[in-house]
Formats: sequence, structure tokens, C-alpha cells
Amino acid sequence: MAVERMLVAGRYRLGEPVGAGGMGRVWRARDEMLDRDVAVKEFVPPEWMSDEERVRLRDRTLREARSAGRLNHPHVVRIYDVVHADGLPWIVMEYVPSRSLYQVIQDDGPYSPATTARIGLAVLDALTAAHRAGVLHRDVKPHNVLIGHDGRVVLTDFGLATFMDDGSVTGPGLIVGSPQYVSPERARDGTSTPESDLWSLGATLYTAVEGRSPYARENAMATLMALATEEPDPPVRAGMLGPVLTGLLRHEPRERLSAPEVERRLRMIISATPSPVRAGVPSPRRARAVVGSDIDQIMAPARASVAALPPPPAEPLIVARKPKTEPPPRSTLMAAGLALVTVLGIGGIMAGYLVQRDEEKAVPVPVLTSPSPSPLRTVAAGFSPATCDLPAPSGLPVTPQRAAARGVKGWSLLGGWSYFTDGSGFHMPVPDGWTYQRIGTTFCFRDPVGTRVMALSLDRDPAGDPVKACRTEAQRLVRSGALPGYQQITLERKELLNKAADWEYTYVADGAQRHVRTRWLATDGKAYAISWATREFDWTADLPKVNMVLSTFYADRPAGS
Repeated sequence: MAVERMLVAGRYRLGEPVGAGGMGRVWRARDEMLDRDVAVKEFVPPEWMSDEERVRLRDRTLREARSAGRLNHPHVVRIYDVVHADGLPWIVMEYVPSRSLYQVIQDDGPYSPATTARIGLAVLDALTAAHRAGVLHRDVKPHNVLIGHDGRVVLTDFGLATFMDDGSVTGPGLIVGSPQYVSPERARDGTSTPESDLWSLGATLYTAVEGRSPYARENAMATLMALATEEPDPPVRAGMLGPVLTGLLRHEPRERLSAPEVERRLRMIISATPSPVRAGVPSPRRARAVVGSDIDQIMAPARASVAALPPPPAEPLIVARKPKTEPPPRSTLMAAGLALVTVLGIGGIMAGYLVQRDEEKAVPVPVLTSPSPSPLRTVAAGFSPATCDLPAPSGLPVTPQRAAARGVKGWSLLGGWSYFTDGSGFHMPVPDGWTYQRIGTTFCFRDPVGTRVMALSLDRDPAGDPVKACRTEAQRLVRSGALPGYQQITLERKELLNKAADWEYTYVADGAQRHVRTRWLATDGKAYAISWATREFDWTADLPKVNMVLSTFYADRPAGS
């Protein structure tokens, strides 16, 4: 039966097919009610399935579609609708003009390590959001990662291509998932966990940078045999990305790198290379002009010195600098060194870096210095929460502090919040479970399961003008390149407060737009800058918390006043 131009559910006009999965086809279609392009997933059960198996698979399709529909994330294809036609479900999704990562690799060749890290960070962010919502992808592979024509990276097919993980649907010669990208435990007994998705992410990124999967063999059976008995093929093009790949592709799930550790390492790799002209991911051909082999060649001598060392279980790659009287945290040292590589560009030299475990101490390694200030120093010198975008070291303390106050003078903070103080007189409301760290004169409070950050900057000049201070800070950071894509939303004096201003803006970090509000205020002879930063699409939901923080922060009055 010809289905081209078919009208589904009286609303979605099918156009051309744009893809196919194990259980269906994807069509580009037109939503005639809202006059927009959509993608429509057609459920096509194999002929060998019994009626009972088709019913179970259809029900599972609907459950998975509902789970994916709960996700609202820039790196996840959105689910718009589920309709029925001819007794079968059709899934209506966001249409993303794109090619799959698999198609890009086939057409243009593999990506550089730095651009692969960008892709990995986007997919990891999507998986983290899904796992938090109780959704396992189960089929992460290059075919299900879309590279948009605008550079956007999107993970698709959340349970829409393969739904046989619980063994309720079987068939002759059936392989659960794609053998080259399925985790060892999933291939062995069907076990599905977040660690299984991370293994598949590692195999996908391996393919993106190497041009082939880590278990590429002549057929599916040979792949499954190798998966059960052999280590993955060693990467040869991955450069600094290599330890991340091998850490994700460990056979034992409990020995794999955790999602936060993978995120930290990917961010370090990205920060060590020049950023593309625009956010997003270009094709490999265009990407090589920006983050290609020149950077990898700079790192080659340093990589050779540690190639034989196993990747650490918790600590990132470290660039040690000449220690000061009071050494900063190890991740701060690393970030400063990687930022230096970015400043020096391909003409600079990085003498080396040190891979270390938790119990080892950093050994100073000579690093070529530059007369120009590093981005780390530029940001940390002021009061922007961009200071807190730097990778956080492991083992940071978390809130609440011991005997932390939950309120003051008879009223209480929201449940799950407490006051943080260092004894100098301020009292900052912070959610329980957030990490805290001091960088220069700024306290950074980080959400351990997201990208939300609060910052409290001390030692502002109480005699200064708050509007002028914020305007000067904006100009300084924009000139230094610390706030790419900066857009000011508002900068205004708060008339009801003694001396205060609110500065709200957006900028781009790691390919995603971040939204920030900073309140600069002076009270009782001291001045502070309080900031909340989060991803743009989270801003509306976070706004009540932002207002609560700004309204419940207080400082002690000096004795006798």
C-alpha cells in the first residue's frame, strides 16, 4: 500500500522517509493543524511476530514514548504526540534538519578529538537528564545521534527502535540492540543500567574519532564473541580523549567512569582547544580548520609520556603550575594550564601533564608561561559566576554545614535549604547537597546533578556605584572573551534597597545558553555580589528560587550598630 502523502490521524501529512529503525520507519511530515514540519515514527512489527508479541511490543512502545515525552532537553528530540492509525501507534516528534553522526562519519570522515568531546558532552547531558527521569536509552549509537545543520547535537530514538530488553519479545536470530554498540552485560544477559548507556556512549564517541567501532568485526557473531572475550581495540586517533574512551569501555559496569567524571574530563579537553566560530558542532571537514590535527600534534609529546599509565578513577588530567604559598585545588591548577594552551594557540608549547590518582600528590611540571593573562585569572578577578564554570575538583564538601541554621528570628527557609557562612558575617541560603568551593574572593555553590551554580563574591567596594560596577564588569569580561555570545537583558538600580543593582544577561558556555542574574548590594559597610546561573531553558522554573535567595540573604550588623 502506498503511504506517501498519506494523512495520519487527520492531521499529519506524510512526506518522504528520513530513516528506519529495528521496529519502524521515520517520515518527514507536515502538521496541517499547526503548519509546521514534524517527524513521524511509524510502528512496523516484523512479520515473524505473533499477535500477542505485537500487542506487548505496542504497549511497550507507548510506555517508552510517554517516558521520552517527559524529557524537555535541548539535546533530546522532543515527543509531540502519539496517535493511532490502522490499529498501530505513530509517534509524532520534533523534526531536526540533520544528518546522523553515522552518516557524517561515512560522508566526511571522523571528527577530531576536541569536536568529538563536544558531541560527547551534549549526548552525556541528554543521557543524564534521561536517567534522572528514570529513562534508559538502551540504543545509543552513531545512527541515533543527529548532527543538526545548525550544529545542534540531538539524541533520538529513546526506546523507539529497540524494545526487547526484558525478553518479552523474541525472534529468530534477534540481537538486542546493535552488537557493535551494546554493552557486554547487555549482550550477555539483557541487563540494562545507566552504566550500559555510558558504555554505548563510549563506543559511539570511539567511532566518531576513530572512524570505526571498538569491536568492528566481519559479522555480528564475531563482534559478540570479541565483546565477551577481548578488550576493545586501542584508539589511535583519540589523543587526550583516549583515557575517557577506555574508561567508558571497561567490561565491569562498576569500574567505568561515572557520568560526572566523564563530563569533567570532556570539559577539560574542550577548554584546551580553540572554540569554533559559533556554538554547536560543524562537520568534520569544517571542524578540522578549527580544532583539528594541529592541536593534537601539540599534545603528542605530552601524551606519549603518559600513554602507558592507566586512566585515574576519579581525578582528571592535571597541569601543575609553580605552587604558591597556599596551593589552589588541583582542578584549578589543571584548568589554568588548559586555559593557557587556549591562549597560546597552536604556536605555544605545553611541556607536559601529569595523570595522578587520589592518593598521589601533584608533581610540578614546567609549563611555558605567557605575558598575557589567562582566562581563569580574568574571570576570577571579578564577580561573574563564570568563575564557577571551571571544572570542580573531586572531594569538595557539601551543604549543609555542621549545625547550619535553617532560618532566622522565627521564620524558616524552604525545606532542604540551609544558611552557609564562613564566619565573616554573611549568611547565604543554599540547597542541601550542593558542593561549595572558594575561588579567589568568590564562593561557588554547584548543583551536583545539574549545571545550576550560585556564586557569592565578597570584598566588593561598598563605596562604589552598583550600576557602574556591573557595567564595568560586563565590559571587562566581554572584552576578555569570558562571556561568549553575551546579551544583556537588564541592568538597573534597585530603588527599594539601600544600595543595589540587578544585572541579568545570557551567554554561551559549552554550546548551551546560560542565564544569569547578579545582585550587587552594599549593606552595613560591606558589599557583595550574589549570582544564580543556569541553562536558559531552566530559567523560568528556577526563578522562584532565585528570588528566594536574593530576598533571604543577609549580613550581620557590626557590633554596636
